[in-house]
Amino acid sequence: MTKPMPGDPAGHALIDRIIRVDQAGEYGAVRIYEGQLAVLREGPAKDAVRRMAKQEAAHLAEFDKLVAERRVRPTILQPLWHVAGFALGAATAALGPRAAMACTVAVEEAIDEHYSAQGRALGDGDEDLRARIEKFRADELEHRDTALAHDAEKALGYPLLAAAIKTGSRIAIWLSERI
Repeated sequence: MTKPMPGDPAGHALIDRIIRVDQAGEYGAVRIYEGQLAVLREGPAKDAVRRMAKQEAAHLAEFDKLVAERRVRPTILQPLWHVAGFALGAATAALGPRAAMACTVAVEEAIDEHYSAQGRALGDGDEDLRARIEKFRADELEHRDTALAHDAEKALGYPLLAAAIKTGSRIAIWLSERI
């Protein structure tokens, strides 16, 4: 979410959009890590992915609860994110632990931008939702830092790989907000 444009949602419609896209994003993150865990060999990278996956599952559980409590329509693209998330995770892990970590860096940087924009869009509205987003944003930045500490930037073709994944993440965010 960037600067509001004519026709952008406000009020209840904005809250619904935020919950819908964040639930979809956390679902996608869970699936990425499931794909990585299915392919990575035992070692420090897989241990780190397990820890990050556990946090993402907790984030997803909170957004699933918000979807139900606030009666928000989930994105109809969830079946696509089910397949695409797992495939992205498995493919990057097949390239090795550094590529798996590069994937995490790219996704988490896109999510940081996204959550920051949501916080600005919410302003003083819905303090509970804003607090959750800020907490999850901090967790996502921790995941990025963990991936950097596991040599993400040393992955073969890191700039191209990270740029492609970040672009894909931004497209998934844009679609999930609207569909």
